[in-house]
Amino acid sequence: MTEAITHASVTKARGVERLIAGQAVMDGAGVKINRVLTQALQRRLDPFLMLDAFGSDKAGDYIAGFPEHPHRGFETVTYMLAGSMRHRDSAGNEGLVTDGGVQWMTAGRGVIHSEMPEQTEGLMEGFQLWLNLPARDKMSAPWYRDIPNAEVPRFTLDNGVVVQVIAGASHGVTGAVQRDGTEPLYLDIELPAGASFEQPLPEGHNAFIYVFRGEAVVAGRGVAQSRMAIFDNAPGADGVVIKAAAPTRLLLLAGRPLREPIAQYGPFVMNSQAELQQAVEDFRAGRFGE
Repeated sequence: MTEAITHASVTKARGVERLIAGQAVMDGAGVKINRVLTQALQRRLDPFLMLDAFGSDKAGDYIAGFPEHPHRGFETVTYMLAGSMRHRDSAGNEGLVTDGGVQWMTAGRGVIHSEMPEQTEGLMEGFQLWLNLPARDKMSAPWYRDIPNAEVPRFTLDNGVVVQVIAGASHGVTGAVQRDGTEPLYLDIELPAGASFEQPLPEGHNAFIYVFRGEAVVAGRGVAQSRMAIFDNAPGADGVVIKAAAPTRLLLLAGRPLREPIAQYGPFVMNSQAELQQAVEDFRAGRFGE
């Protein structure tokens, strides 16, 4: 069943609090990435813990992939714009994410997984988002879902703006994944030059965009390619208005802050140092994936 597109209007738009360029880092077995949302921003952008952008047509930049590594206490969302990545984990899940596909994994109480390229040439481009779990859910059972691009809900507005709804809802269209605790909104928005897009947001939800094609304009402020714009949380603001200075494509993310302590040690994100120590002990004892 196709959902009807509804009109969405914003009466008081949020502005841009600051722009972020990200940090060039290497992760996995030497994969080059741009870490847009760093650990220093976790409290400000609660419930989001990390956003990595990766993209290269040089196999040497990605071919080593991300061999087996553990996670506990949060969710990973891999969105592949181009290329193929194979997922395997200790809970018995396996899947291949390809052009435009999404892999959503809840690490919960613990999982060991690998993400390895299934290509030796061509462009590999995409994003990995880390989304925190509420304290009550951190020791939940691991969960995994593959979402091919054809199953990602999308709609086109009269002005030519195309929106893919990975999580949450936009203009009456419900996304592929919903989460009660963090209420994430995850949109891929493509705007023709000069077009604008309005998205209502609950007051108090933290929100940002990451521009990966072209240039966006928010409240008169330009957001260049490969930049994140963190939106302010102005009282009474009911959403965001994004304009395109050129043909532009970007991610829009928003979520309900958990306002809980964040304790992180590498791939483990819990609420206390004691819980982190337990995570390390459980991993070393081989209790992940049981």
